[in-house]
Formats: sequence, C-alpha cells, structure tokens
Amino acid sequence: MHLFPIPAFNDNYIWILHDGARALVVDPGEASGVAAYVREHQLVLDTILITHHHGDHTGGVAELREATGAQVVGPASEPMPEPLQRVHDGDAIDVLGLRFEVISVPGHTLGHIAYHCPAVDNAPLLFCGDTLFSAGCGRLFEGTPAQMLRSLSRLAALPGNTRVCCTHEYTLANLRFALAVEPGNSDLVRHADHCRQLRAQHQPTLPSSIDLERRINPFLRADVGAVAASARAYNPACGSDVTEVFATLREWKNHF
Repeated sequence: MHLFPIPAFNDNYIWILHDGARALVVDPGEASGVAAYVREHQLVLDTILITHHHGDHTGGVAELREATGAQVVGPASEPMPEPLQRVHDGDAIDVLGLRFEVISVPGHTLGHIAYHCPAVDNAPLLFCGDTLFSAGCGRLFEGTPAQMLRSLSRLAALPGNTRVCCTHEYTLANLRFALAVEPGNSDLVRHADHCRQLRAQHQPTLPSSIDLERRINPFLRADVGAVAASARAYNPACGSDVTEVFATLREWKNHF
C-alpha cells in the first residue's frame, strides 16, 4: 500500500492510500489535488473518509463523488455532504481489502471521528483529522477539555507503532509550544531539530507515531510532573487534576 499526504490550502494534508489501482482519500477539503494525483497515478478513487464537518475537510467531497462515483463515509451526528454512509463509534468499514475501526473522538467538534486500521503493511494506521496533531491537539470549538482529554487518551492507548496521519502541518508551531512547556524533554529537543530539517527541505513532518507522541506531546502528558508544573506556572489557579492541567495547557496554547 502507498500512503501520501496531498498538500491543500496553506497547511492541510489530504491523505491518500492506494494499492496501485484503487485509492481512498481522507478529508478532501478541495478536489483539484486529489483529482490530479489520481489521474497521474491512474487510480480509481474508491472511497472518501470524512472525520468532521469543517469545510477544509469536506469542501471537495461533492465534486470528487460526482466525478468518480466514490463511496463517502462520515460521522453519524454531524452535517455532511449527502449522500454518504454514516458511521458510529465501534463500527467497522471495509475499504481496499482493509478493515477500519471507527473511534469517536469529540472535542474539536462534537461528532468528530477517527479511523484506525490495525494492520496496513504490518503497521497500524490512524486517520485522526483535527483531534491529535504531532506535538499538539485541535482547538476545542465544540467540545469540553474533559471530552478532548478522553478522546486523546483513547488514541494514546493504540499500539505505539501506529502511524498518526493528522490533517495539518502544524508541527513546528506545536513543537515551539511543547518546548516552552517541557524544555528539559530530550526526546522533544531531538525531534524538534529533526522536524526543522524536514521543513527546510519542504518535506512533511508526518506521519508521526503514537509512541513518539506519548514522549513529546504535552497534551498526552498532562499527568507528567514537569508538564503539570509548567501549567501551574502559567496559571497558578490550576489545580493538580489532570483535566485541569489539560484545560490550562489548551488555554495557554490558544494564546501562545
């Protein structure tokens, strides 16, 4: 299987996965880049997966569906470009001979979902939209800190070698914040250097991995002493509860 992030807008990625003949794409906010990739590689677009309702993730769906006849799959409880197959937490869908499990991850939006395949070329694969970013997480447009923390905890519990395919190239900005929170984290320092080199060569910093995110992502580390101490230094009213620490980190990032 071939996995590639198609750039869109300023910093979006539309993930495409294909076997050399048929393809699926995730969150096509625009159609042109997908159409060009499919045409260049002589692929049939089989399926479109949608994680949430924001326009930069759905804007190209109707055009691609009309042009290719691809089936569309999306969250059960969000406004979506009809028609599509709506899926709930715990559902599974079969695409390209692979089985993707649907995981409910409210927080960024209330109906946000992720798609997890336990084995693609011997390694799990996660399409997580705007919930988990490398070294960061999505803004809480609709959900609560407690909801987002539970969602991220579900994703963090996936196998460490799971490839994390999020949909924005926010990594360098997220790493700057993460280093402010946990400057003594040697894994974080090394990864920031690596990502700066990648971006200097116009290469994507993604996919990440669950194992890496557990080690560098402050939003997965709200229970770590150094992270909690930084949150309390930013806001002395922050208590020791993990949800309070997480909420403080998210508020800090919003203004960073």
